[in-house]
Amino acid sequence: MGGLTLLAPDGALRRVALPDAPEYTRPTAPLRSRVAYAAAHVVPRVAGDNTPGQPADIDWDATLDFRRSVYGWGLGVADAMDTAQRNMGLDAAATRELIARSAEVARESGGRVVVGVNTDHVEEERISLRAVTDAFLSQLAFTEEQGAGPVLMASRHLARAAESAEDYRRVYREVLQAASGPVVLHWLGTAFDPTLEGYFGSSDWRAASAVLLEIIEENVDKVAGVKMSLLDATSEVSVRERLPEGVRMFTGDDFNYVGLIGGASVLDAAQPARDAEARHQHSDALLGAFAALAPSASAAIQALDADDPDRYLAILGPTEELSRQIFAAPTFYYKTGVAFLSWLNGHQVAFQMVGGLHSARSLPHLSRIVELAAGCGALEDPELAADRWHGMLRVNGVDA
Repeated sequence: MGGLTLLAPDGALRRVALPDAPEYTRPTAPLRSRVAYAAAHVVPRVAGDNTPGQPADIDWDATLDFRRSVYGWGLGVADAMDTAQRNMGLDAAATRELIARSAEVARESGGRVVVGVNTDHVEEERISLRAVTDAFLSQLAFTEEQGAGPVLMASRHLARAAESAEDYRRVYREVLQAASGPVVLHWLGTAFDPTLEGYFGSSDWRAASAVLLEIIEENVDKVAGVKMSLLDATSEVSVRERLPEGVRMFTGDDFNYVGLIGGASVLDAAQPARDAEARHQHSDALLGAFAALAPSASAAIQALDADDPDRYLAILGPTEELSRQIFAAPTFYYKTGVAFLSWLNGHQVAFQMVGGLHSARSLPHLSRIVELAAGCGALEDPELAADRWHGMLRVNGVDA
């Protein structure tokens, strides 16, 4: 194997060994021990005008082929969510087309798909609670028509309009009762979207979680699970242990997922203290990180299926440092790292993103992603990744 050139923040170069490709195998049967979704990104058309402020011009073949690859690893796809640049380059028309196309691919592939339901097709920043509810209901109806599972996303409109916890209860009650089947609720933290400060009526996660649990308990037949994206493992375990039976916790914690998913099955994984008597002893997964780590995630869950917690930890444990780099502050630019790894791994022909967001991270930041990906088995074809990375360095005036 050849070497890999890395770039430090001070401009210094160093050379490290290029690893062998990981020897993970695709599952031959459905994954059993955990339900796991990769929150997938979108691939822009190379010749498209995907500059800031322009409508998304998507390469549908590459975008949908990426989803087929995720299904091939036994994972589900969570689509049209923040990883797909919802509210950061993916406009309303492109969102609807993505949902329809992704649902069709899921049917063809026999894959499991859930998609985001929000209020973001409404252009006005401030609208009434009635208008918020109607906007949710409109997107919910469209999603159900496509045959995809809904994820009720945190709404900026609701965060601006709500004056009390009761306002959240009232909006969620009406939307959930209109759903034809159970949905996933998404609690997105301010690291991902600062405009969601005080969601569920409080900036204190303890008070907000009490409201969330009240909403679930009042509508338990309409809630399949909760995706928590607060990047706080303690808060997730606290909510997880109080969920009603039949309601799953889908971790959205890209900093601490190894221990949260492992739970009682992987006692050596770092995780908050658990109540051994609680009905829920682990989290399932709905992670943007898994879009960058689908083979590793699949191999790790296959290890859990085989009752091999040591192998689970050996595979997934080293990936968490990579995920922390991808999701480093400002966290909402994590999509750049996901698309960058997609390019390195050959899932798209160019390192481009809608809205020009590929410029959101520095070369040294990306270099660290390359280094950590090489170290944890996240480069699916290391020679290809090295060739593309070195080419990128040369384009930017660095002699690789």
